[in-house]
Amino acid sequence: KTVKMAEAVKQNFDSWKVKLDKKLHEENSVNDALAKVEAKTGVRRLYLVLGLVAFLALYLMVGYGAQFLCNFLGFLYPAYASVKAIESTRKDDDTQWLTYWVVYSAFSLVEFFADIFLFWIPFYWLLKCIFLVYCFAPFPWNGSNVIYNRFIRPFILRHQEKVDDTLDKMGQAAEGLANDAISEAAQAAARNATKLD
Repeated sequence: KTVKMAEAVKQNFDSWKVKLDKKLHEENSVNDALAKVEAKTGVRRLYLVLGLVAFLALYLMVGYGAQFLCNFLGFLYPAYASVKAIESTRKDDDTQWLTYWVVYSAFSLVEFFADIFLFWIPFYWLLKCIFLVYCFAPFPWNGSNVIYNRFIRPFILRHQEKVDDTLDKMGQAAEGLANDAISEAAQAAARNATKLD
């Protein structure tokens, strides 16, 4: 039984390696840079990428500045992809990245309040980085879609009317305060003008 399980894991890993190797040979600027490094070093680009991933994983476990690196990785590519989505004419990529940012924001909010407990989780920054990569991974069942559709969307839809009413009341109150401030400023300016005359 253990042998069959090990063989299944090896087959899945080999299948994953073949898919990754195929992706690394597609035409784009990152793969062009990898091709140059591969030509200079003689090391296959697949192993260069796997080595980089292993280094990043180790650094996120024990390195100084792991928090910054994790947050940087969770922000950099999604921000770049979001700008590309804004500039494209397709709607589906906009939805994909809006979903990611909603989940990212919700996660950041939860993380802020749970920070005191997160300190005790071993390898937290590695786990968070894996989670963020899962959230922006380019497949339809990525973490953002799963979390948004299972948790965030039902919660928002259930409370949407209350939130909209509260936002409307806050907007009206803010508009009233702004009008009062403008009116008072105009009256003060008029009083100052009459004093100067």
